[in-house]
Amino acid sequence: MQSQRSVGIFAYRNEWQKASLNIFLTNSLMLNSYEEFFKKFEVTGQQYNILRILREHYPKPVSTSVLRNHMLDKMSDTSRLVGRLKTKGLVDVERNVADKRLVNIVISDKGFNLLDQISHELYKLDNLVQGLTEEEATTLAGLLEKVRDSISTAEERLTGALTLNEAV
Repeated sequence: MQSQRSVGIFAYRNEWQKASLNIFLTNSLMLNSYEEFFKKFEVTGQQYNILRILREHYPKPVSTSVLRNHMLDKMSDTSRLVGRLKTKGLVDVERNVADKRLVNIVISDKGFNLLDQISHELYKLDNLVQGLTEEEATTLAGLLEKVRDSISTAEERLTGALTLNEAV
């Protein structure tokens, strides 16, 4: 396990800070590993995510706003990513007949073929966490889900604490 020095901290304020920074560090390591994996297929993780979403919706065309709503990274420039996928021939893009401001995006045959190639090697990413037992992996997944729930309610807790402090 990487030391506190690797994240520039010599003493944590509390166990919540320690957990947060360890999640942040682990996220960075995981993202770097995923990007290295996808680089072999000449796509980014975000581009792979778009192709995966388009495959799930196929043959129905999808708009950039639908893609953005389903993306793991909500801050992605979806239009730019789709443009790059179109340049590579992995998606087909047409103007929406009903609303000229929108485009209809579908995965191309070449995109399907690439997803098929990737799926045959995707298991290699499992190796990143196989230092854990299956039971530990299950526990970790549950804890991370709990963290995501905590993140979604953090603002409420903070507002409640501030209100409570004002009342005192």
